[in-house]
Amino acid sequence: EVQLVESGGGLVQPGGSLRLSCAASGFTFRDAAMSWVRQAPGKGLEWIGTTNSGPGFAVYADSVKGRFTISRDNGKNTVYLQMNNLKSEDTAVYYCREISTGARGKGTQVTVSS
Repeated sequence: EVQLVESGGGLVQPGGSLRLSCAASGFTFRDAAMSWVRQAPGKGLEWIGTTNSGPGFAVYADSVKGRFTISRDNGKNTVYLQMNNLKSEDTAVYYCREISTGARGKGTQVTVSS
């Protein structure tokens, strides 16, 4: 059974940074493409970016390009989302998703506010 557990969310001021983590189990993580998506209040899911199975490659939505970075540690079965220069419009629940099954975790709340 695919299990994904996100953590690291919280309240941060505009311009601040957070690093989210997603611990994965129940599948061969090193072979899996992983995405981060988010859902702002009253809106649908928004794709943020995807990393393939190898390290060091990711693609991003224009809304986060240059501010967010996805990385992964295949030895720890964990994918990360480093978020810098956060803006109020980044406020959302953030989820990681395993591409082949579409499975995602319960999410972690990120609130950007002064």
